[in-house]
Amino acid sequence: MNYILAIDQGTSSTRVIIFNSEGEQVDIRQYPVTQFYPKTGWVEHDPEEIWQQTQKAIKEVTENLPAKSVLCCGITNQRETTVVWDKRSGQCLTPAIVWQDRRTEDFCSSIANEKHSIRQKTGLLLDPYFSATKLRWILQHCPEASNLAKKGLLAFGTIDSFLIWRLTGGKSHLTDVTNASRTMLYNIRDEAWDEELLQLFQVPPAVLPEVCSSDAHFGFIQKEILGYEVAITGVAGDQQSALIGQCCFAEGMIKATFGTGGFLLMNTGSRIVDSEHLLSTIAYNLKNQTVYGLEGSIYHAGTTIKWLRDELKLIATADESEELAKSLSSNEGVYFISSFTGLGAPYWTSKQSANIVGLSRLSARAHFARAALEGVCYQVRDVLQCMQHASNIDMSLLRVDGGMSANNWFLQFLANQCDLLVQRPVNIETTAYGTAILATLGLGVFADLEQLKTMWQLGTEFRRNEERQISERNYEGWQRALKTVLEDIHSL
Repeated sequence: MNYILAIDQGTSSTRVIIFNSEGEQVDIRQYPVTQFYPKTGWVEHDPEEIWQQTQKAIKEVTENLPAKSVLCCGITNQRETTVVWDKRSGQCLTPAIVWQDRRTEDFCSSIANEKHSIRQKTGLLLDPYFSATKLRWILQHCPEASNLAKKGLLAFGTIDSFLIWRLTGGKSHLTDVTNASRTMLYNIRDEAWDEELLQLFQVPPAVLPEVCSSDAHFGFIQKEILGYEVAITGVAGDQQSALIGQCCFAEGMIKATFGTGGFLLMNTGSRIVDSEHLLSTIAYNLKNQTVYGLEGSIYHAGTTIKWLRDELKLIATADESEELAKSLSSNEGVYFISSFTGLGAPYWTSKQSANIVGLSRLSARAHFARAALEGVCYQVRDVLQCMQHASNIDMSLLRVDGGMSANNWFLQFLANQCDLLVQRPVNIETTAYGTAILATLGLGVFADLEQLKTMWQLGTEFRRNEERQISERNYEGWQRALKTVLEDIHSL
């Protein structure tokens, strides 16, 4: 039997998974990524730790496989996170600046007059979330990086590009179109790096990777790692990879991934759909055909549950949040706005302060757990409403994945709030599965996407099971709580 190697480098963990030719998971290795918070609003990773984890996991998941049985490799990754390295040695010059990092807020404010041009070219909001301002910050604050850039010896990349460079022994400085579209340097209409944006952010073109389709040939993993060369034939950012893993190939299909954050992505087909409150992006490019997407990013989902567990010590495990939420017949007026590093779509506030509204003397840890889970659902509803308004597409179905989607109470509340059929597949780790699909497409194992639709397997469906009046009352409470918080933010 032949196998596909899938590298899934996320915000919280580095994972490598082996799939067989039937799309079934055979083995997995996973290592937690250390989070560094050197200053308020700063979030960093150690790229060398990520590289060591990736190598180790690859060797461990393949050590018992027959020689030369791995056909190809796919890579999916946390997007926007920024890495720079010396082209001669491959040595990283700074920590990786993570997508959640907010250190460039002041600079973003200083060029606010450019936001409309940036939006038109990239589909993105002017925000520290994206790579451009992170890269500019490095070039401004790291003299070694700046000097190398002037000499044409500096390489920039998101995590996919960094791993491709290391895996190929420095032979490939490449990225795919989905990752490029999240840098705020890539023009999604022209499908090219944008000269005016490079000038605005003071980025020399020589530092940039070459942009490829998602199913391109990205080079070979050097034989020192596996004992033989393996072609890298599929690359996509994590949310786009999950869209593919959920087989959302038709215009109007939507997936929601609940991991560190919550990420909704709608397939908008050949249309770039503009929205004041959401992000226009590239969903994928296969066989040189580009499909666009409309995205809403919720900054905090799983991180909120992690906060309840690790900092407040209110729960021992993430799973406990489900039992606590179920123990209450209602939220009793308690709402949680998880704006630890600001709020993402559709509000886009940068105020770094979470809020719990409606606590009483009788409030207990169950109220915190339920409010945290509910808060994600309300934000999803707000994003979906913006998607429907912008796309003019009626929605009836939402496919979900990621670690939080294992929580049945959460998905049932989501179905009630959004009044949609919520589908959870058998395999909720669709990000890695999506990149395995990409790799097989790139290798030519499958001729087109139609062949893949039958491989998606439904696990559980969730439909509305409470009166609409109850859902609306809960949502109105959320809107009041959110309005109060946003008014406080805007008064500062």
